[in-house]
Order: sequence, then C-alpha cells, then structure tokens
Amino acid sequence: MRHRMAGKKLSRSSDQRLALRRGLVTDLFRHGAIQTTEAKAAAVRGMAEKLITKAKQSLAANDAIKVVNARRLAARQIYGNEIVKKLFDELAPKFATRPGGYTRVYKLGPRHGDAAEMVQLELVIDEEEEAPKKKK
Repeated sequence: MRHRMAGKKLSRSSDQRLALRRGLVTDLFRHGAIQTTEAKAAAVRGMAEKLITKAKQSLAANDAIKVVNARRLAARQIYGNEIVKKLFDELAPKFATRPGGYTRVYKLGPRHGDAAEMVQLELVIDEEEEAPKKKK
C-alpha cells in the first residue's frame, strides 16, 4: 500500500524519475510550455511551482547568502546554469505580484500510439505584462 507516500513512480527507478522531472522542468522554463502525458505533468507541476516560489522569495531577500543559496537549491533541480539565470532574472520578476498558480494545464486528447492522455503544461504569464503598450 502507498499510504503517506508522496509523488508518483511513473514506472521508473528513482534515478530515472529524477532525471525525467529535471528534464521536463528545465524544458518548461526554457520554452514556457511543454506537451507531455497527464501523469508526467502532474508530477512536474508541483516541482515547477516550488522553484518559482523559491526564486520569488530570493527577490525579496536582503541577505546575499540567502540569494546565492536559493540559486544553488534551484540548480540542483534544473539542468543548465542559463535556465537557472532565466528563472531568477526573467521569470521570477514576472510572477512577483502573483500569489500562486504559476502553471496551467490544457488537455489535448489521446496520443495516437498508445492513447495516453496528452496535456500542455505552460507558465501563466499575465497578458498585461507581455502585451506591448498601445499608444493613444
């Protein structure tokens, strides 16, 4: 029985599961959206939300040691230093006023090969910030 066990196994060993989650989160931050199965998106969504929250908290921190520590903690879970830099320097300020719910899931329907339910996991960025300002 799986009483009080957190996370899904996704039919993989622990090292493969960690690598899968790290890869999916890295691609989510790199591209802004990924298409994957519903189970993988559910497993990755919490990890991505926690990383964005950690990046937001480091923006408010006055202590340089806490800022560096937050980047190190994020670097353990993301592939590539350029993605960590993008998370802290570009994405975290965009989510600074948002209290939570940084990701959105759209159902896409079954995959042709095995009929696995496919979804699109994307970052929720406010349209007001992204849209260019219109001149009056």
